[in-house]
Amino acid sequence: MSVENSVIRADHRLLADMVEAGTRVLDVGCGDGDLLAYLAKAKRVDARGIEISREGVAACVSKGLAVIQGDADTDLFEYPDNCFDYVILSQTLQATRRPRVVVEQMLRIAKNAIVSFPNFGHWRIRASLLFQGRMPVNENLPDSWYDTPNIHFCTIRDFVALADEVQAKIVRAEALDAAGKPVRVAMPWWFWNLMGEQGIFWLARK
Repeated sequence: MSVENSVIRADHRLLADMVEAGTRVLDVGCGDGDLLAYLAKAKRVDARGIEISREGVAACVSKGLAVIQGDADTDLFEYPDNCFDYVILSQTLQATRRPRVVVEQMLRIAKNAIVSFPNFGHWRIRASLLFQGRMPVNENLPDSWYDTPNIHFCTIRDFVALADEVQAKIVRAEALDAAGKPVRVAMPWWFWNLMGEQGIFWLARK
């Protein structure tokens, strides 16, 4: 199977489109390494990763990826300034203990930071809380409230505010629907916040 035809999640493919070929990339919370492996093959990047779970690290190593076990909240401090071109945090921000510090560290060690996260401002989540009075369980949020790794619930508008607080430039942003495809309506942010199930933001230092 060619790289172009390889199976990859729709949101991962969109995220990969933001990465320039031949660059240095660190994927933080890289899971089983599917995105990192795709970037290494499709974009020929110098691909590195950090993953907190042993199982994830083992899966990445079995794919020939340079991945170490580590924690986004503590281990990004160990990297020198500007040692990567891109740092990626895919579907992990909401599980970090200090999201603002993590984003600041990403922008310290790389020129660009790409962050994706589930949007807790989506109308289905609002409806679940309003009509059922319970935390939602769905494809993007599959765990019950007592099992979820998510500890900081974030909306698209929250992240826009965070980007401003850390003085980051939003180079590109996308709101994704349930299928992982971009919401085909231009901003305002309130509409994306209501209709997007996920957000993907490409940030750069101002």
